[in-house]
Amino acid sequence: MDEPPIGDVFGEMIRDAYAVRTGVGPRPLAGGRVPRPVIEIIERDDGLINGAPADHYLAEPGEWQPHDHRALRLCRGHVLDIGVGAGRTAVELQRRGMAVTGLDTSAGAIEIARRRGLRDTVLNTVDAYSSADARYDTFLLLGNNLGLIENAERAPVFLDALARLANPGARIIAQGTDPYGTTDPVHVGYHRRNRERGRLGGQLRLRLRYRLLATDWFDYLNCSPAELKELLAGTRWRLTAIDDTDRPYYLAVMELSE
Repeated sequence: MDEPPIGDVFGEMIRDAYAVRTGVGPRPLAGGRVPRPVIEIIERDDGLINGAPADHYLAEPGEWQPHDHRALRLCRGHVLDIGVGAGRTAVELQRRGMAVTGLDTSAGAIEIARRRGLRDTVLNTVDAYSSADARYDTFLLLGNNLGLIENAERAPVFLDALARLANPGARIIAQGTDPYGTTDPVHVGYHRRNRERGRLGGQLRLRLRYRLLATDWFDYLNCSPAELKELLAGTRWRLTAIDDTDRPYYLAVMELSE
């Protein structure tokens, strides 16, 4: 079978999920009549296939996890929501009167975030945007987006880009997942395979699929708080707090060193 074409998987998926949730716009239909649930397909490089409903990217605050609410209470000043997606948290911050910018690499996701009312959006990568004149007090990496640091080689580059966008005293509020509490042999074996290859145990190699499209393969990191602290060594950021009340999910607060 031919490889699928590369495209804006996330954007296409979010557009359809928004249409199913709101009833506005064309929707994927089962048998031509019933709206089909929009499922995000995640393919791992060991062959594991997972699927998850995409509707959670559009969740309103009453549907959130407790750690999402605690994260928003930590925001201050001008906020850059990285991987803003459909604007789930950025729109709520805007409702609360905070200055918030949503950044994403998906044109489709940015379109839906704006349709949902988010006023300030940036379609760009963190690296490219780091040369902008804008400065921020809080960087949000929610929805497990601590994973965007990718791997040990990429982490200092990503963190340096955020430092260039930071006001003095800025903080990163990131939600991550500690992958090592699992007993599932599929995941335990993957952690072992990673370490044998000189990678962090929870370092994922993934691509997303939706309908006829795929993304390129990319790294996405699940790491323990101890591993995160090691990744910060030598950067301008220091780990100041870990909230693991909802373990294995945790919130990490990192502050810019003077």
